[in-house]
Amino acid sequence: MNINTNNYSILEIIGMLDRKELIVNPDYQRGSGIWPDGPSSYFIDTILEGYPFPKIYMYEFMDRSTRGIRKEIVDGQQRIKTIVRFHEDGLSLQGESKYAGKRFSDLDEEIQNQFVSYTVSVDVIRNATRAEILQMFRRMNAYTLPLNEPEKRHSSFQGAFKWFINHLADELNEFFVEFGVFTNRQIVRMSDAELLTDCVLAMERGVVSTSASDLRSLYKRYDEVFPDAGHYQEQIQAAFGFIAEDLEVLRRSYMMKPYALHSLLTALIHCRYGIEEVTQDWGVLPLHRFAANGRDVAERLLALAQAHEAKERDGPYAPYVWGCLGGTNRAPRRTARVAAILRALGAEVPAEVDGNLA
Repeated sequence: MNINTNNYSILEIIGMLDRKELIVNPDYQRGSGIWPDGPSSYFIDTILEGYPFPKIYMYEFMDRSTRGIRKEIVDGQQRIKTIVRFHEDGLSLQGESKYAGKRFSDLDEEIQNQFVSYTVSVDVIRNATRAEILQMFRRMNAYTLPLNEPEKRHSSFQGAFKWFINHLADELNEFFVEFGVFTNRQIVRMSDAELLTDCVLAMERGVVSTSASDLRSLYKRYDEVFPDAGHYQEQIQAAFGFIAEDLEVLRRSYMMKPYALHSLLTALIHCRYGIEEVTQDWGVLPLHRFAANGRDVAERLLALAQAHEAKERDGPYAPYVWGCLGGTNRAPRRTARVAAILRALGAEVPAEVDGNLA
């Protein structure tokens, strides 16, 4: 078995398909039908923006009936089908793309040329039996890391909520890295998607414990349609913008630990926009702005972060520190953190909110 790396333009691949020199064999891939419009649009936008995507695998063999060389797509069928569908005007782009609403024929000629000249990396397998090809993929998959929970959610759903989270994560990746929330590796493994999903859960249910099934329920509930996507996106982006512009002192502090940032975002969104469950359960009214005193709030929040870093179990920040130590996704710990942050933001939090902490 020989494997050679080649580069084909999209126009060359389409030409090979038209001439029947390249064919699709669905036996190689399970579920190789047409992607929904959401993921299809995201994939086409990846090409239009010039980003790479994983290589395609083709199997080259001698067709005895025509005595000619032919190739089969053995990995990457949905990608090739989506490219052809868009090229034939069968797809109108959706989502946050600057080309949203456009088909291929709607693009400027220069952009069309860029699309069809986009280079696709292809590994061509030669001198192999079909059994050897299947064995090759089995061996490749043997070294693939098992999917974690956010990856499982994103592989199980292809609907509105998944793509909402995906677009939002793309927009906030720079923040996550610069502020020390996640490493690049953690972002690749979708820790950012999990945090953002958990933020949506807090906006809907208030300060509660979170499980994998709770987060999965959001993907399932909003798989067909996510009517409040714009509403959630505006609030989450505004909260991140406030942190980046007014709370820059928290960069790479312990307030940027994912569980602490989740509590900070919950408190900020309640202060400005109001989270109904927080108002009802705690009696804390929104301020209709992110903080009552913008000049001092950064220092107060930094003091919480520094107490967390020093593990100060006594003193004025003890409840917050307790909330950061162990079981950080459980309601009592989150209550301690969010209550302390709300007070630092200038909100009036009744003492009884902390009364049941243990």
